[in-house]
Amino acid sequence: MSIGNSPDDNSPEDARPFDDDREDAREDAGASDRLSIGRALQQARIAAGLTVDEVSNATRVRIAIVHAIERDDFAPCGGDVYARGHIRTLARAVHLDPAPLLEQFAAEHGGRPAPTPAAPLFEAERIRPERRGPNWTAAMVAAIVAVIGFVGFTLVKGGDGGQSAKTPIAKGPQASTGKPVSATPKSSKPAEPKPEPSDSAIAAAPRDKVTVQVSAADGRSWISAKDHNGRTLFDGLLKKGDSQTFQDKEKIDLVLGDAGAIELYVNGKKIQDDFRPGQVERLTYTKGDPVTG
Repeated sequence: MSIGNSPDDNSPEDARPFDDDREDAREDAGASDRLSIGRALQQARIAAGLTVDEVSNATRVRIAIVHAIERDDFAPCGGDVYARGHIRTLARAVHLDPAPLLEQFAAEHGGRPAPTPAAPLFEAERIRPERRGPNWTAAMVAAIVAVIGFVGFTLVKGGDGGQSAKTPIAKGPQASTGKPVSATPKSSKPAEPKPEPSDSAIAAAPRDKVTVQVSAADGRSWISAKDHNGRTLFDGLLKKGDSQTFQDKEKIDLVLGDAGAIELYVNGKKIQDDFRPGQVERLTYTKGDPVTG
């Protein structure tokens, strides 16, 4: 009687695994090789050359939620419904097909969950900004400020205009212009050349005041004249042949834009200064002059 194993013991069929066991092993190996949802989204984002901030700006999903999903932490999403929406949005942003990821999420988290109450709204879901009504109070305040500013500006301009309209060009009790007013009608004959101002023309200037006559003899020039208080007596352009006379009890300050075109008579005497054409001069004359300032 031979001792040995029976044909049924340790047969090759017993050593081979069942087909079901091999299928389960392959599924387990595939599951271990498959990337998680968060890891797949992260690798796709990096491959697309995008940062978390750029993905957040493109999808309106908060940065903290993007980081959490890439760590496979879906709790900050506020529920499975919101998690599925974030997965779909992020997948499209990094150029992934969201369908396999949603199927994987359903398999790992028990299928499609019941609808979550819509009470907690997250900023990530608010694609469009909330519309607000117009701020009528601010608009009214702005309108009132604009009206007050316009009225004040009008009053200031009106006051300046009135003062300038009432202010004569030549100051002083004996101020006069160099152009005589003729009572005779104009004739067709050409006007005779005007004589240049002489010392005798303003020889009667009072000694207790300073009298300055400015004539544009050789061309036009801008001039400015002020009294001892700094008040403007004249500020404008003298054309060739025009003249202005100014008086003050203390001094006259002059600015000549083109001193070479100007002749000056101070207290009845001509100023013999060699002014060059185009030269700007600042002069001051007092009762004891003529002396250039």
